[in-house]
Amino acid sequence: MDKLVIISAILFIVADVFALASLGNPEWVISQDYGDMKFGLTKQCQTIYGRSPICMPPSLCPEWKITLTFIIIGIACLTMTCFFLLYSLKKVAMLKVARWTAFVGMVVFCIAALIFPTGFYVEEIGGEPYKLPDSVSIGTSYIMFIMSIFLTIVSLLFAGKICLPMLYV
Repeated sequence: MDKLVIISAILFIVADVFALASLGNPEWVISQDYGDMKFGLTKQCQTIYGRSPICMPPSLCPEWKITLTFIIIGIACLTMTCFFLLYSLKKVAMLKVARWTAFVGMVVFCIAALIFPTGFYVEEIGGEPYKLPDSVSIGTSYIMFIMSIFLTIVSLLFAGKICLPMLYV
C-alpha cells in the first residue's frame, strides 16, 4: 500500500507543477494583433518587430481575477493533499482527508476552467465570452492548466479506487 500512496502523491505533485507552471507562463491567450501579445493571469508580454518581449503585470478583468483566485486555491489544495498522503503512511485514516482535499482542488480547478473563457470580451482580445476572434488563440499555459485538471482527476481516481479500499482490508 505504501507504494500506491507514493505513486498517488507523485501524480498530485505533477498536477501541482503543471498548475504552477501555467500561472508563471504568460501564454494563456495569444493575439497576433498589435504585435505578438501574450496574455496571462500573472503577466502579459508584447513582442514588437522581433525585439525582446516587454512584460508587465496585467490588469485583469473580474472573471480572470476569480480564475486566478480559484487556481491558487486549487494549488493549495493539491499541495495539502500531497502532505496528507505522505502523512497517511503513518496514519492510514488521513487517506480520506487527502481524497476530500483533492476533490475540493479538482472542483475549484474545473470552476476556474469554466470561468476563464468568459473574460475573452476584454478590449485587448476583442472577443465575446467563450468565443475568441480569428487572430487570437489559446496558448500553452491554458493547455498546461487543462493537463493539470486531467492529472488531478486521474490522481483522485487512483487515490479513491486503489489506495482508499486498502483502508478496509
